[in-house]
Amino acid sequence: MIEYSIFAQILIATSIVIVWVFRFDNIVHEFHEYGIPDLVRNIVGALKISLSTLLITGIWYPNLVFFPALIMAFLMFCAQFAHFKAHHPLYKYLPSLVLMLLSLFVAFEHSRSSLSL
Repeated sequence: MIEYSIFAQILIATSIVIVWVFRFDNIVHEFHEYGIPDLVRNIVGALKISLSTLLITGIWYPNLVFFPALIMAFLMFCAQFAHFKAHHPLYKYLPSLVLMLLSLFVAFEHSRSSLSL
């Protein structure tokens, strides 16, 4: 199952970079809609990019993966809450829901492999 975990790590990290780098104008609009300050938006963005970097680095150093995946899942849960609070339609929830589930899968897989060492 570790191959699936690596694929999920790449998918999560790539998605985060695309959204937070190439579609940043959309992020600015959404955070403004949620009433979240720019400073918090910038901290969340820096954290997500850092976690994505650790998920990719974790392909070669698996011990780095568990906590970044867990924190990413928490951030995606927060995104779910923000979409709920803004009364968005279901299709707006789906990307963060999928990334949350993938992050939980990655964390679970790496918790199991670290226990079996």
